[in-house]
Amino acid sequence: MITRSIGIDAVALSVPEGYLDITDLAQARNVPPGKYIEGLGVRQMSVAKAHEDAVALAANAARRVLKLGNIDPATIGMCIVGTETAVDHSKPIAAWVHRLCELPQTCRSFETKHACYGGTAGLLNAIDWIASGSARGKKALVICTDIARYALNSPGEPTQGAGAVAMIISEDPRLCAFEVGVTGSYTKDVNDFWRPLYSKEAFVDGHHSVQCYLDAITGAYGAWKNVNQEMNTTHLPVARRLYHVPYGKMAKKAHRQVMAIEGKTEAEADACYETEVARSLDLPGQVGNVYTGSLYLAFASMMNAEASSLEGQRVTFFSYGSGCTAEFFAATIVPGAGAVTKALEIDAPLKTRRRYTFAEYEAIRKADNDVDRRPVEAGNYRNGVAFTGVDKEIRQYQG
Repeated sequence: MITRSIGIDAVALSVPEGYLDITDLAQARNVPPGKYIEGLGVRQMSVAKAHEDAVALAANAARRVLKLGNIDPATIGMCIVGTETAVDHSKPIAAWVHRLCELPQTCRSFETKHACYGGTAGLLNAIDWIASGSARGKKALVICTDIARYALNSPGEPTQGAGAVAMIISEDPRLCAFEVGVTGSYTKDVNDFWRPLYSKEAFVDGHHSVQCYLDAITGAYGAWKNVNQEMNTTHLPVARRLYHVPYGKMAKKAHRQVMAIEGKTEAEADACYETEVARSLDLPGQVGNVYTGSLYLAFASMMNAEASSLEGQRVTFFSYGSGCTAEFFAATIVPGAGAVTKALEIDAPLKTRRRYTFAEYEAIRKADNDVDRRPVEAGNYRNGVAFTGVDKEIRQYQG
């Protein structure tokens, strides 16, 4: 059993410059707004312009976590980027981040992919790297970065979004300490969601995907409970529950499933939902689906809302990646996390966004179709690092 404390030391977000309000989308599609807002649990969705690709979002989130977390880049020994919005079949986003954030050449860097589970794959790898002693006192930078795209006027359109979540994983973390080695895993080959190499837009079998998600949480939660029993662990009661959030309503379905496994009725599940889950959905409701970062955006949302009151309390995490694989694990919010969270200014990037009109949103989406083959274009960009196009088949970034 690992005795050292390992977990999330700091967290930061990066989001595009603007968003579309879901009521504007509903009105344009002749859909009652309640079908999206209450039916799906979404209110706004970030819309990425051409210069706001997965690399730019990742680098901006990483710079923010290093700066506000007061982390010396020289202390980073591993950089992992989880994404399903890769921009190259070979070169990982981590390579660009490594340069743009001036990380040391001794830093190991790579990219992880398994749909929305990619960020968790990176997180668990970083935890094991530290726990094994291989880190030798270094920290890991784990970034989840994605742009969720579905075809215009498709059923998936209101569940789009874009953003990145960057986390520092270290010993003696300042935000939360994981129960190292105590996780529940589940894997099954399914076809619920996919994005072929020829398409920027994802395809999803909605009803099948929901069932796959619920099957996965049943399997992963059961495996997690079994591991706890085998290891004869004793822990505090669970105070908060974090779920992968492709859209808010899915978290409520997940919570009902877990409570049903515990023998609770749907009414009992709904009664504790507001306390145990709701605050983790504040930021996802404003950003939308960020694929690999969805679970960790929920974590950031929870910490932003109530970190101080949760110090010393236990939270659980459920990660799901279509295709599919899942993981269930837990952590404890450490003393002092409230003050650290306040200094991280987690929700600040959302406060400077601009609300796009529906016409602007459609124009952005249509202009993005050929962005990966355009020549370099200079511009004044608000968020720091920006993709400016290609030159001799090489992607260019400024900022």
